[in-house]
Amino acid sequence: MALLERVSTLIRANLNDLIARAEDPEKLIKQVILDMENQLIQVKTQVAVALADQHMLEKKRKEIEQKAAEWMQKAELALDKEKDDLARAALERSVAHQKMAENFKEQEADQKAQAETMRSSLKRLGEKLAEAHTKCDLLAAQHRRARGLSKAGDAHIEFEKQTRSASLDNLEGEIVHSDAASRAKAELIGDDVEDKFASMEREDQIGRLLSELKARRRLKS
Repeated sequence: MALLERVSTLIRANLNDLIARAEDPEKLIKQVILDMENQLIQVKTQVAVALADQHMLEKKRKEIEQKAAEWMQKAELALDKEKDDLARAALERSVAHQKMAENFKEQEADQKAQAETMRSSLKRLGEKLAEAHTKCDLLAAQHRRARGLSKAGDAHIEFEKQTRSASLDNLEGEIVHSDAASRAKAELIGDDVEDKFASMEREDQIGRLLSELKARRRLKS
């Protein structure tokens, strides 16, 4: 994801090198922090979107599961009225909805994993940003102190040694991100022979369900 790549680049930046080359180190540090804060806002937005998609998939799955249950109830009603054809048709609808619900359940699991990964990345980014605020303030103070000593004529101050301990190397780190993109679901269409076998298996399944349903209804009677 381009967003997290930009965030990772900001975190890995060696601010010591940037400061050494900058005409105004304090201004540069403030700009880096501003960039990180802007990226943090964008990551928060992406997390919110991911969570919203997860809730949408969950809601859709439950609706389809409810439809499957309703068609099963209609099949039972048709059997009560001795309408086997209607019962068979209702069972076919119920099975189709159950399969749809299973597909949504898989997508829901993928989306949940993606949202959790992004939330974890957001937490680490917030921690790194807080660390950057603290250490950048320290670097800015040390730079101002060194500049004041230089203007006072103290040529013996070794600026690099004095500021070495304030290195922001600890800002290096990787934002762990798994591919947030939802995987596409597609079914392969087989040849005529495979279609015929699939149709036969489907008919057997419906026949078994119909027989089981009749048996349950007889027991209730």
